[in-house]
Amino acid sequence: MRRVTTSKESPATRRTVLCGAALAALGLTAAACGGGGSGGSGASEGPDEPVDLGDAKAVPVGGAKLYAEQKVLVSQPEEGDFKGFSAVCTHQGSLLGEVDGDVAVCPMHGSRFHVDTGEVAKGPATQALPSVPVKVRGGKLIAGPES
Repeated sequence: MRRVTTSKESPATRRTVLCGAALAALGLTAAACGGGGSGGSGASEGPDEPVDLGDAKAVPVGGAKLYAEQKVLVSQPEEGDFKGFSAVCTHQGSLLGEVDGDVAVCPMHGSRFHVDTGEVAKGPATQALPSVPVKVRGGKLIAGPES
């Protein structure tokens, strides 16, 4: 039996295949870099409701702790003075990876943020981390709105 086609199909040219591959690669690169793409427009500002972060003693005085699952960074510059920030990089929306001394580091492109202020210590990020309210209740840290 002979195959009959009703539309005029043309085989893919080398140029068509290469253009498609290039566009696919660009899409994958954008997705791998956080997907937000427009200077952190997709960055989260922290939890939408209060979340229990656990024992307040887990955050060292003069240091900070990253709560990756809750996307919150909490520092304690002075005893009893807790500061909270979104743990989502303002560059392209990646989750911060670690606290290194007095800065939090984004593993994607190396942006660094001061843990006590959320301000950019080193780019490519240009915007500070949004603050997140943090309170101590019964010895536990509670982060988020109405905390």
